[in-house]
Amino acid sequence: MKPKIFEGNVVFSKKGRDKGYPFVVLYSVDDDFVLIADGKRRKVENPKRKRRKHLSATPHAAPEILSLYAMNRLKDSDLRKALAPFYASEAAPAGPAGSSSQLKREDQQGEMRTEQN
Repeated sequence: MKPKIFEGNVVFSKKGRDKGYPFVVLYSVDDDFVLIADGKRRKVENPKRKRRKHLSATPHAAPEILSLYAMNRLKDSDLRKALAPFYASEAAPAGPAGSSSQLKREDQQGEMRTEQN
């Protein structure tokens, strides 16, 4: 049985251009739609209306987010802090193969120097 999607729940998008990103469910519009936000792509002032079937529920909840939203005091930074553990698992984007990138390294004397790869 799939976990239910409820207000305050942390969910991942399964469809659309935001696929794979975590969000918090702010409001249940009806049996089919919810409003979600993450504080980065979707701000609190302009939450995304998304079908429940296009979301993957997690067992994690953010009740403090829901209480702030109910009091109309929720900030985007609160959402970003609540979702930070879910972004930690994302790897840093890799550059295209064969491109030169600059790396900053500390040499033996403790000075920073820039290298070309």
